Amino acid sequence: MFLGAGIGLRRGFYETLPRTERALDWVEIVPENFLTLGGRSQRALDACAERWPLLPHGVGLNIGGPDPLDDGYVTRLAALTRRLKSPFFSDHLCYSRLGGVYLHDLLPLPFNEEAVEHVVPRVREVMDRVGLPFLLENPSYYARMPGGTLSEATFLRCVAEEAGCGLLLDVNNIYVNAQNHGYEPRAFVDALPLERVAQIHLAGHERRPDVLIDTHGGPVCDDVWSLYRYVLERTGPVSTLIEWDQDIPSMEAVLDEADRARQLLREAAR
Repeated sequence: MFLGAGIGLRRGFYETLPRTERALDWVEIVPENFLTLGGRSQRALDACAERWPLLPHGVGLNIGGPDPLDDGYVTRLAALTRRLKSPFFSDHLCYSRLGGVYLHDLLPLPFNEEAVEHVVPRVREVMDRVGLPFLLENPSYYARMPGGTLSEATFLRCVAEEAGCGLLLDVNNIYVNAQNHGYEPRAFVDALPLERVAQIHLAGHERRPDVLIDTHGGPVCDDVWSLYRYVLERTGPVSTLIEWDQDIPSMEAVLDEADRARQLLREAAR
């Protein structure tokens, strides 16, 4: 399902986003912020749901962790997606909890067959319980986990194809990882099962002397826009989100970025 260009519902936009007259095609939410509903958050969510499709993009599923899936979390997530009538939902191919302790980070898995065999049945369980198509995002990472025997692209392909899920392709993460780990980002894109890409993320990053940091704290840079165009040449138009989570500017500035993505989506459609 192609939705167009969207932005995230952030706390600073609770009052202004539902009233905007700017072009906007859909809105992404972090479901953890809305699983316990009430007050201002509830009002903002309901107001946005009256105008746009809402897509939950989680950070707490812990799909790759050794702990059992959090039964209560999955139950509440399923209820939220039903209430919002979301067409699909997403989370990250990572782990974020160990021994019941949330690590407040999205940590990479080893790229190997054992990890594939661990993740695939968990993805299938989540899809069965939520009852919607599920997308996994390629995360940014700063160290390769020990025991890797597959390339990152092959790992993503194996998980998606064996689990029967889709991909949320974070183009900024591809660029950041390629720069930090020394591979060619376009070759990485070509190695993916692009027919499974149902959503794209674009974001900013911070350039330090020896590493790029995936901050979501600035505008999308020219190199990431160029890589985005490359992806669209191969996929056609894909629902695209502008992620801006730190040093968030005015809502108008974020919508300007979404306008740029929308124009590139139109060009890809032609």
